[in-house]
Amino acid sequence: MFRSVHEGPATRSDMIVLVNGAETPAWNGETVAGVLLRVPSAGRTSAVSGAPRLPYCQMGVCFDCLAIVDGVASTQGCMVPVKPGMRIESQQGPREIGR
Repeated sequence: MFRSVHEGPATRSDMIVLVNGAETPAWNGETVAGVLLRVPSAGRTSAVSGAPRLPYCQMGVCFDCLAIVDGVASTQGCMVPVKPGMRIESQQGPREIGR
């Protein structure tokens, strides 16, 4: 079901997304959180301690995968499939109110 991010993909990437301005390969069916796991420097920071965070639960419960996706802050990356040319930016601190 899951593959280690260290194994590498079996096929060439289907698209390129921008993660904090850097071109990053991505695959059809992959989520924003999956990309963030391959680019650990793009993770967010905790609202309380400022500690670095990466996606954890992969099912929309923990909110450690929050990112700014195509300009929309507080997007749960585990719930959003990647699209060609998508812009993903690190989000720092708490999620925005109303999201």
